[in-house]
Parts: sequence; structure tokens; C-alpha cells
Amino acid sequence: MRVQSSLSQLQREQLVELFEQGLGYKAAAHRLGVSPYPVRRLERRFKLHGRLCLVEKPTRQQYSFEVKKEIFDQFNAGQSMMELASEFGLSSDQLVKDWVRAWRAGGDEALRPKLKGRPKGSSPAKLLTEKRLVAPRNRETASGKRVFKKCGT
Repeated sequence: MRVQSSLSQLQREQLVELFEQGLGYKAAAHRLGVSPYPVRRLERRFKLHGRLCLVEKPTRQQYSFEVKKEIFDQFNAGQSMMELASEFGLSSDQLVKDWVRAWRAGGDEALRPKLKGRPKGSSPAKLLTEKRLVAPRNRETASGKRVFKKCGT
């Protein structure tokens, strides 16, 4: 489980023991006095991986467009999220849910990998010459007098 989890390592181990005894996520959460939401996620991973749900994977796996599309197509054909997560070795059935939601919102393009990092801006700004720096500050009034703007205020 990730470091950001609201459950401690001891709580996760106790919850897995309760799951093995046959308790559901609500009863297990109530027994330990913790929020049921992270317990529900842990229970779903427990159903998928067994006791291995306690082991944190070192890195996040990235999946190709073809794999995501295949999983989406099988989900649309009627296969459950848990079956697909088990068949494809996904860390959680939540990935399937996210990909289905993304496809419904944006089609095939939503499943394609996104570019990483900050987007490239337009061409770099031209360096301002001394004349161009001073020109906007100084202007002439209608009577021909020069008006100087204050700099920096």
C-alpha cells in the first residue's frame, strides 16, 4: 500500500487477518475504528492479490494504449473489473474503472499516453532593445511636451 495511505502498516496487517476470517470491509473498519473508505480499497486488493496486497510495488506500472483498449473492449463485452484486473495482473480494479471513465469521456485518444512535463510555449520572446525599452515609458502629449513615466512604481 502507498505511503500516502491513512492506514498504518499494523492496521493493514490486522485488516488482512480480519478479511481472512471472513469479515467484510465495513465490519473490519468498525472493529478497528478506522474510516471504511481506505479499508474498502484494501479489501478489493486483498480479493485480487491475497496477502500480497500488503506489499508495496516499487514503481508505478505504465500500460500501452493497446492493453488499455483491449481491457476496455473486454469490459464492454461484459467481463467484470475484478476479472480483468486479475487476468491482466493489474494492481487494482480501479485502473479499469478509470480507463472506462476516460474512454467514455474522450474516446480512444483519452487512453493514449500523455506527454510528460510542462508544455512547450511559443517561440522565445525577442530581446528588447534599449530603444524599445525606453519608448513605451516616454510619450508626447497633444501640446508637444514630453511626459516621462516613473520607472519601478
